[in-house]
Amino acid sequence: MNYRGKRITVMGLGHFGGGAAAARWLARQNALVTVTDRASEIALAEPLASLDGAPIHTFHLGAHHEDDFRRADLVVVNPAVRPGDPFLEIARRHGVPLTTEIGLLLQAITAPVVGVTGSNGKSTTTAMIAEILKCDGRRTWLGGNLGGSLLDDAHRITADDGVVLELSSFQLHHLPPDTVMPRVAVVTNCTPNHLDWHADWPAYVAAKQRLLARQPADGRVVLGHRLDETWSRVAGPRRVPLFDDARIGPLRVPGKHNRENAVCAAAAAMAAGCGEHSINVALQSFAGLPGRFERIATVAGRDFYNDTTATTPESTIAALGSLVQPMWLLVGGGSKGIDPGPLLDAIAATACGAAFYGQLGPLLHDSLMRRPHHPTCVCRESLVDVLTWCFQQSRPGHAIVLSPAFTSHDQFRNFEHRGATFVSLVKSLS
Repeated sequence: MNYRGKRITVMGLGHFGGGAAAARWLARQNALVTVTDRASEIALAEPLASLDGAPIHTFHLGAHHEDDFRRADLVVVNPAVRPGDPFLEIARRHGVPLTTEIGLLLQAITAPVVGVTGSNGKSTTTAMIAEILKCDGRRTWLGGNLGGSLLDDAHRITADDGVVLELSSFQLHHLPPDTVMPRVAVVTNCTPNHLDWHADWPAYVAAKQRLLARQPADGRVVLGHRLDETWSRVAGPRRVPLFDDARIGPLRVPGKHNRENAVCAAAAAMAAGCGEHSINVALQSFAGLPGRFERIATVAGRDFYNDTTATTPESTIAALGSLVQPMWLLVGGGSKGIDPGPLLDAIAATACGAAFYGQLGPLLHDSLMRRPHHPTCVCRESLVDVLTWCFQQSRPGHAIVLSPAFTSHDQFRNFEHRGATFVSLVKSLS
């Protein structure tokens, strides 16, 4: 699409860079860009600062205006915008096409892309693939839900480079139906998540499966071994086998779940043309990502782990199986409409103690207490309260792990803010 002179509405500036990157990139294409967000100018101070000097045509902050959707040539939707938003319906009724920052990127670059989605493990798998591509000698770009927008660098990305994108269900849901999807598609797993955003479980699955639609003719699909046969039918002959776990040496990142991530990453890298030597060198040196079961300190003989990115019960269940030492678990946050029963069963069977906090804290605590066999547990209001309790209850040689299992938005700006708060609190203990 030639964007010169086109009236383009960027809906939702947000705080993670995608909206601002889309607005900057479109303005450089000489589009007439309107940035609109329900948040105020004060709340959006940081992303607005990143647009200083960009030739943005109009800002509408604090509220949306119908004309920005009715009269636009294109609307770029922030992934956080929920399905059925009335302003999106206005655009649809007037025949205005919708796209996303990721949709703009996939149109703008010629490099082969590896796209990774899944309910759990997608960030680590994405980062592993990127490390393998680098080890194989390719200039590699990491973006999407994990690495931020690549639109500012789109003009530098060549057909010989490698691009790896982590794609959330939100990002996939809003992609235009004619989007040419990444050549290599990876789905690590699919379990109930974000059911407060998607209409229901089938809608969530459908969003994830969009990654497998409209791939190039030479497309390849990697499916994690926990996915059922319906995924195999969707992938069809494009599916490639998982890499043999026995051919991967010891990993620096702990847990069975990380070996599952590694075999997916290795299979995707092979589908992208990487050699086995590069796969093993990269995977065995991979040290993990910040906030993903990250060991941050040892204080008074206790090991502290920051697993703030565990925003699903399945991620926290994986954390419970990652250590052999006694574990004290910090769990809580906001609801996503997910059944906590399997998580509480795992806590009862595995944890030395559990401390619940936040919006879901009382419900989780009371549900665990109703189980005939449960560990020592408590419910407190805040993260500092439960951390203090765990520190007092635990002993040298134990691990204290923040692995919340739920969203951060009840008490924090985002999961990164939650993790940074936890790290700061642990430092204060020392």
